[in-house]
Amino acid sequence: MNDLSRSAMQAITDVPQDHLSSFWMPFTANRHFKARPRLLARAEGMYYYTPEGRPILDAVAGLWCVNAGHCRKPIVEAIQKAAATLDFAPTFQMGHPLAFELAEMLTDLAGPPFSQVFYACSGSEAVDTAMKIALAYHRMRGEGQRTRFIGRERGYNGVGFGGISVGGIPANRKLFGSMLPNVDHLPHTHNLQHNAFSQGQPQWGDHLADELERMVTLHDASNIAAVVVETVAGSTGVLIPPKGYLERLRALCDKHGILLIFDEVITGFGRIGKPFGWQRFGVVPDMFTVAKGINSAAVPMSAVFTREGIYEAFMSGPEHLIEFAHGYTYSAHPLACAAAIAAQNLYLDEGLFERAGDGPDGVGPYWQERLHSLKGEPHVIDIRNFGLMGAVELSSRADGVSKRALDAHVKAFFEEDLMIRYTGDSIALSPPLIVSKPEIDRIVEGIRSVLRRLD
Repeated sequence: MNDLSRSAMQAITDVPQDHLSSFWMPFTANRHFKARPRLLARAEGMYYYTPEGRPILDAVAGLWCVNAGHCRKPIVEAIQKAAATLDFAPTFQMGHPLAFELAEMLTDLAGPPFSQVFYACSGSEAVDTAMKIALAYHRMRGEGQRTRFIGRERGYNGVGFGGISVGGIPANRKLFGSMLPNVDHLPHTHNLQHNAFSQGQPQWGDHLADELERMVTLHDASNIAAVVVETVAGSTGVLIPPKGYLERLRALCDKHGILLIFDEVITGFGRIGKPFGWQRFGVVPDMFTVAKGINSAAVPMSAVFTREGIYEAFMSGPEHLIEFAHGYTYSAHPLACAAAIAAQNLYLDEGLFERAGDGPDGVGPYWQERLHSLKGEPHVIDIRNFGLMGAVELSSRADGVSKRALDAHVKAFFEEDLMIRYTGDSIALSPPLIVSKPEIDRIVEGIRSVLRRLD
């Protein structure tokens, strides 16, 4: 450990309890956390370390995002070099080489029909950007009346006004309502009666995509701009699309001239066994959003991929005028681009895109087998998995939804040295792609131990 790391750890260790009050923590039960803080001081590989040096096995890749593992040397060195060379460069009417180099890498990785990427700084910004592109694209083609969006119940598409509106997690919308008008929602695909303990994609539920046809009848297709869905709904508790569901959505969007936008903020960059989730499912969207794994979460960054024809629709009118009045100060930040280029090379060099798959180099089948071994443990009512994503759904306690899963999260941290995530009453899991079989065993057995001690 270097002197800087020691200094940082000491600083965190020495924070008095009353100093915790100044940070209004995001998506956190602040009072509950500050009564018993769970602090992380450094990280390496598969592990976080507490201020006192206790190793915590990371079963959630930070926040679905540290796909290559923590503090990987090639990424760290790329950031250091970039910071010393070009700390910032605007991309409004200017550019820098790393932004273009990365864009070529990303479009090569996606392949046809994706020809452009538009950079943003978070998954939320990427979703709002994709929605704005959709609206503007239809207007550029003379169909400006297409202003309605279709999201999905239990979907999470970030915290921007657009993402909240198409998202369908009630707790995320409670304080704000649906900020945008002209939004409707497909039903979610989670059904314990038909699909409990499915391994991989459920067999039942593809017909739920046909609800889009009813919405077309209600609103008229000529008014609908886009459908926005996650390929795998992550933050709501890992809901995997039923077999044939995404294919039916694609066919209906094609039939009615509606753009299909996939939110791949979680599933992008190897999470389910291919560089992108749509490649694993074999269903091509018109646009898809990425973030998190784009540079293994080293520097905030996101992007929107657009298929051929979308960018070109904007390239009309006088050449000196801005075609799409949108962007962010930190779009294509040099440090983020440098980290992303290093991460992409690392993914390819170490075969990490295949790690979550079913091939000879993948641990997907082992992950599935071990995760489903928890069936029959106390409180478990469902187990779901796909790639290196998983969820263990628990029955709710009489005194409140999510209390049992929160207790599991806290017990795992303090008693099993294991970091898991909870959402509602589901334990959500997404380990870094470098996870080994012994580490998978430890994750599963740690959860088993916790389940047996829960009220």
